[in-house]
Amino acid sequence: MHKRKINWGIIGCGDVAEIKSGPGFQNAKNSNLLCVMRRNELKVKDFAKRHKVPLWTTNAPEVLNNNAINAIYIATPPSSHLGYALQALKLGKHVYLEKPMVLNTNEAKVLAEAVKSNNGKLTVAHYRRYLPVYKKVKQLIESNAIGKITQANIEIAQSKQAALIVKTDDNWRTNPEISGGGYFHDIAPHQIDLMYYYFGEIEFSKGINVQENKKSNTLVQGSIQFKNGVTFKGNWDFNAKKDKDSCIIKGENGTISFSFYNANIKVLASGKESQFQFETPKHVQQPMIQEVVNYFLETRTNPCSVTDGLIITEIMDAFCGI
Repeated sequence: MHKRKINWGIIGCGDVAEIKSGPGFQNAKNSNLLCVMRRNELKVKDFAKRHKVPLWTTNAPEVLNNNAINAIYIATPPSSHLGYALQALKLGKHVYLEKPMVLNTNEAKVLAEAVKSNNGKLTVAHYRRYLPVYKKVKQLIESNAIGKITQANIEIAQSKQAALIVKTDDNWRTNPEISGGGYFHDIAPHQIDLMYYYFGEIEFSKGINVQENKKSNTLVQGSIQFKNGVTFKGNWDFNAKKDKDSCIIKGENGTISFSFYNANIKVLASGKESQFQFETPKHVQQPMIQEVVNYFLETRTNPCSVTDGLIITEIMDAFCGI
């Protein structure tokens, strides 16, 4: 389905849509935000007024059944992702789906089959792929800046306050039935997706200390063996005494180090140090949204497919012993 402009409807117009994503649909080329939906009438009316969105509703079917809307951004809690995505695809609409894509691998397989059997396209919102800092890391890897990559390690440690996590009134992120797990399920999809984006096909993934992981997801440890020989190890601790946020990629000639929550990169190669600093866009999803619009208009390939989302879900389930 080729259309000159993508007309968006948002289902789940909450905290993420306020700054991270919502304005991106208005700012992207050939893109228009037509309608927003949230169950709280006062809040959705306020959002529509402040962001100059022409239509608002508290009823998701009104967005799905609006013939003027040809793409749906689903930004509700993960437990409703699959249902809304299936409805949108069945109606022939395109879908931009927040992470985590769905609750578990079984749901991911159902969604992947639905994408195959419907005309609507679907992209997963792993937007970090298109932020300048992470594009630079990819360029450094591909240009052999530190030689052949051998290993990558992620260390995320946060106190119980979990400063990296978006806060909501009901804190659904700690309810596995709604979020799929704990805080790990909220932030780790982006980080694991970047490793997959950088290093490609996966030989296997496995979790460590999975019995504890099954209970609360406050401590998650896992490893991945990539087919290109890169070994990955990750550690996420959301009950830590001291905060830590780092990724270190090791090569035969040096290291690439960066944080997930500031836009700085340090490269040590053959005894020489280089640093790169980037500004994070105000609306961090806007670069990805532009790529999604281009994909929906058939001018590029899928920037993050349901197959990619399935792979990330499988890794997360393996890390958590599911």
